[in-house]
Amino acid sequence: MPSASSAVSDSGRPVPSSLWRDSNFRKLWVGQTASQLGEHTGLVVLPLFAVLTLHASATQLGVLRAVGQAPILLLSLFVGAWVDRWRTRTVMVLTDVGRTLALGAVAVAGLFGWLGLPALFMSAFAIGALSVFFDVAYQASLVRLVQRDHLVRGNSALEGSRSAAQIGGPALGGALVSLLSAPIAAASSALFFALSFLSIRRIRRVESTPERPERPSWVWRRIHEGLRFVVTDTALRTVCLASATFQFSFAAVMTVYLLFLPRELHLSGTAVGLALAATGPGALLGSMLAARLPHRFGYGPVLVAAAALGDGVFLCVPALHGSPAVTVPALLAVNFVFGAGGQLVNVAVMTVRQTVTPDGMQGRAAATITFVGMGLSPLGSLLGGFLAEEWGLRTSLLATAAGMMLSPVVMALSPLARLGRTLPAAQNAPPTAGRSEVHESSSCPSGDVE
Repeated sequence: MPSASSAVSDSGRPVPSSLWRDSNFRKLWVGQTASQLGEHTGLVVLPLFAVLTLHASATQLGVLRAVGQAPILLLSLFVGAWVDRWRTRTVMVLTDVGRTLALGAVAVAGLFGWLGLPALFMSAFAIGALSVFFDVAYQASLVRLVQRDHLVRGNSALEGSRSAAQIGGPALGGALVSLLSAPIAAASSALFFALSFLSIRRIRRVESTPERPERPSWVWRRIHEGLRFVVTDTALRTVCLASATFQFSFAAVMTVYLLFLPRELHLSGTAVGLALAATGPGALLGSMLAARLPHRFGYGPVLVAAAALGDGVFLCVPALHGSPAVTVPALLAVNFVFGAGGQLVNVAVMTVRQTVTPDGMQGRAAATITFVGMGLSPLGSLLGGFLAEEWGLRTSLLATAAGMMLSPVVMALSPLARLGRTLPAAQNAPPTAGRSEVHESSSCPSGDVE
């Protein structure tokens, strides 16, 4: 790895005096930023096109969101075992190419008048599947690029880029759908994935080629090892449970929310994008606070308080009435607080996971937590669509927002809430079946609670 310092870690990797002097990290950061911007643009473009142009029902919108989230449930565990055996740069580059082509196909189909719900379903599933590969790979790549004492700064930088994407992505997607067309909006997302491809392919640090499994059944053993490792660690097990409760409820909330804003509050696509974009500035604030508050008050208290505040503020949304001049500022405030609390939880949780997870388990641990934490999202999206049809938008939004409060309750009742200002060292990962491996004491990233 290029470095501005001659210092060398115990693992033999050079330690740069500044994280930003590492050209490989900069390329990862640029690529991940572009990828997140494309993803957050696409997450708004496809649902808004379905609602505003194809006049999709609440059930159809729930199905569309569920189709896009289904790969998390179907593929995460296999992706984790697979990524641990491949170079992360290769995985990220190939997935960027795939997502560029998928959204490019949507843009072309839209220009020729072929874009309907079946095409949106197919695109959402393909992009969701490729995003599972990219997310596991870039998280594992961070551990391989930087040293343990740079993980917090590296995570803050990557989470900051995700915050920037949350600012620009929804606003850009909503504006493009409202002012121009869905095909142009889809094409813009494809261009961001292409930029990510161009940046990540320039990473020059050579990763050692992992050993490939000799028998097809090997993947099941590796999946089992990842599951066992996460289940036996108290902190990771709690993170899984808290993440599962949050993601299930949040998926239901967002299905109702994307219907509530244009149909109940009568907001335009641009106003919807603006309201959603307010999450980004809040997330930037949360990223900055995450570098300070856990070291001052302890990781446990910060996690519980931030989750309670960030999730609880959504209970105010069903009470909103009036003209956009009144509702839009209120939505901006709600999404700002939600973004700040959620991002503070994300960075703190990611640091906890990385600290307790050794390098040899990074892909599988990340995928296991993603599988458990976000695997219920498709069911949540379907539930949100069903409740919106049966109960009405305000009642269902209140009920699903209340469900998000289960996440801070789970953390508050667990040992995770008692974590102090210092974190425990990484466990020893279980040896790979059939042979032993040497594992460093560095950590691996994983999915978010919020």
